[in-house]
Amino acid sequence: MSSSSQLPNGSDGNDLTDHVAGGNSFSEILSQPECWKACAAYLQEQGTLEDACRRFSDAEEWLFIGCGSSYYVALCAAASMTALSSRRARAVPASEVLLFPDIVLAGSHRSVPVLISRSGQTSEVLKAAELLRERAIPTLAISCAPGQKLEQLASLAILLPAADEKSTVMTRSFTSMLLALQTLGALLGKNEAVSDSLTTIGDAAAPELRGLPERIQQFVAQHDFADYVCLGQGPFYGLASEYALKVTEMSVSYAQSFHSLEFRHGPKSIVSPQTLLVFLLSESGYAAECDLLEEMKSLGGTTLVVANRADARARRAADILVELSIDAPELVRLAPSLVAGQLLGLFTGLKNGFDPDSPRNLSRAVILEDKPSKKPEHAAL
Repeated sequence: MSSSSQLPNGSDGNDLTDHVAGGNSFSEILSQPECWKACAAYLQEQGTLEDACRRFSDAEEWLFIGCGSSYYVALCAAASMTALSSRRARAVPASEVLLFPDIVLAGSHRSVPVLISRSGQTSEVLKAAELLRERAIPTLAISCAPGQKLEQLASLAILLPAADEKSTVMTRSFTSMLLALQTLGALLGKNEAVSDSLTTIGDAAAPELRGLPERIQQFVAQHDFADYVCLGQGPFYGLASEYALKVTEMSVSYAQSFHSLEFRHGPKSIVSPQTLLVFLLSESGYAAECDLLEEMKSLGGTTLVVANRADARARRAADILVELSIDAPELVRLAPSLVAGQLLGLFTGLKNGFDPDSPRNLSRAVILEDKPSKKPEHAAL
């Protein structure tokens, strides 16, 4: 199935003067396997990841920083870094660094902040970079746009120009930056098998993703949902958050994300046939997550299940099952696991009459006007 044959309204997404709603996003989503291969080759040629390993080899902690989708990259990257390198890692929004730096940076004298921004222009990330520079803390940046201010502020920058996008919403930039940061973790952990799998995941995933657009499009066409809930545990929680954001951005729908088992503790009250529950099933938590899946199905929810290989329980409880069947370690499969969520957002947006390439109220980078800071005024006691 070619990308052009499935592109919304038949556009090839290249003619901006005759723009078709969702055309760029659709092309960028389907380009991901090839984009991952191009980025892996570029990084090997540039040697940037090896430079980062040498420069930050004695780091005790990795602190991943971003905004919006880039923060969700940070969540996935932090979980991956700990799993692959046995180093402590955590993720924080850039705003936390700005508003509560003493809390975020407490005890982090051997921590490496990793600043994540597709555009290299995100104001809060740049301000966080400036704050860290003022405190003489070396930083690593990752971006898809060379020559931007973030590259200048960081001690070292990982650049992925092939992953940049025309669309407002992040798709291939998210997965490509995540794969690069996971490869960094594998190199630090001297995990050659995972590093090799990350380099070749484009070829491994392409056959399994080829028929996915038509299936997701048909599923969206057949259902109308009032709520979207996206569930994942461990490294999949960041993906669940990104699933919810893609649906919110592209279709102006209400979507939430939770750690899977937390959904039982109150939020399950919203479950109905008009609630789409997305389950990102992990291997280590598979049995417990399937218990939850069956429970939510018994309450009447509609379910979209993403798994590498599903058993009979998951198949019975899934209204639509996305089975990757990729022979690669679980962490390596995070990037291809996201594609269904990107397509869900795209086709829901088109169904709702929006252009997923340019969602309302959004821009490609959040650039804030500098304003003089004011101390808060307090009423006299």
